[in-house]
Amino acid sequence: MVIGSLSYAQTAKEIVKTSDDRLRGKSSKGEVTIQIVRPKWTREMTMKTWSYGTEYSLTMVTAPAKEKGMGFLMRKKEVWNWLPSVERLMKLPPSMMMQSWMGTDFSNDDLVRQSSIVNDYEHKILGDSTIEGRKCWKIELIPHEDAAVVWGKIETWIDQKDYVQMKTKFFDEDFELVNTMNAYDVKEMDGKFLATRLEMVPADKKGHKTVFIQNSIEFDVESLDESFFTPQNMKKLRI
Repeated sequence: MVIGSLSYAQTAKEIVKTSDDRLRGKSSKGEVTIQIVRPKWTREMTMKTWSYGTEYSLTMVTAPAKEKGMGFLMRKKEVWNWLPSVERLMKLPPSMMMQSWMGTDFSNDDLVRQSSIVNDYEHKILGDSTIEGRKCWKIELIPHEDAAVVWGKIETWIDQKDYVQMKTKFFDEDFELVNTMNAYDVKEMDGKFLATRLEMVPADKKGHKTVFIQNSIEFDVESLDESFFTPQNMKKLRI
C-alpha cells in the first residue's frame, strides 16, 4: 500500500492538537528531574512547573542549591528569565530561543514551547509505525512561511491509543537532523497517560543526552490563572 492511498478518520492537525491538549490539560503543576548526561560526567536538577492553557508556563529550579530559585516564564509570546543570585530579570529575545537551556540538550524554545506545534505548522500523516510496542501515526510538520519558529521540519510519532508523542525528530532549515526525543515509561498520572521519561539526544554529539523525568503532575488546577504567570510573581515565588 502506498502512503498516498492511506485513509485516516482524523486529520494530522486534529491528532497533533489532541496530543498537545492531553499533555497540558487546562492547567497543571508538577515536579520534574532533569539529568544532563555527558561522556565523562552527569549533572542533575529538580524543578517545579506550572502551566495555564497554551500561552502561560513557569519553571522554577529547586536544586541544586547554586541554581535554586532560577525561573523561566512564558507569557503569551514573551519569555523571561529570573536570576535570583544577581537579582536580574531578563526578557529573552527571539534570537536566544535556539540556545541551550542551562547546558542541557533542550533549547529555550523546547522548555517554554514558544512556538505552537498546532498553529505554526502544516501537518501531514506519513504512515504508521510501531514505537516501544505502540502503534503510532508518523506525522510531518512543516512551518508556515510566516511562522516565527526555530525548526525547519519536525517529524513526530503519536500513539494511536493514548495520543502520547513517542518519538520526535527536529530538523534545521536545511532539513538536517539536529535532535531526537525518545519517550519511555508511559504511565497514568492524574487521569492522563504520559511518557514519564523523555530523552533528548543531539545528532552530532556522541554520548550526549538530556533525560527529563516527570516525578508528579496535577492537571486542571483551579487556583491557577493568567495572573500567576507574571515576572513580578516569578521574582517573589518561594519554592
